[in-house]
Amino acid sequence: MTTSVELTRFRVAPENVEALLAARPRMIADFEADRAGFLGARLVRLPDGEWLDIVEWRSPQDYAASSRKGPNLPGVKAFFDAIDSLVSAEEGVLSA
Repeated sequence: MTTSVELTRFRVAPENVEALLAARPRMIADFEADRAGFLGARLVRLPDGEWLDIVEWRSPQDYAASSRKGPNLPGVKAFFDAIDSLVSAEEGVLSA
């Protein structure tokens, strides 16, 4: 099994931080219910209004399938709506 890791860095305006954090549990619940291969996620607050979302997937194929779904459920949409801008998005695999 090759665990895929999604690394998404984004900006959130100060007035949207509360909405982002409130939406996070619903987004995780939606992923658990709707996204095959979702293993878990960690959200890291960085300086200057930036955040890093580290999401683990069972495989690169599961990550790709999730990406195609976009904000298809209310919890996912609410989380995405709180994001002001994307800084970067990368995918890698975990090494032993």
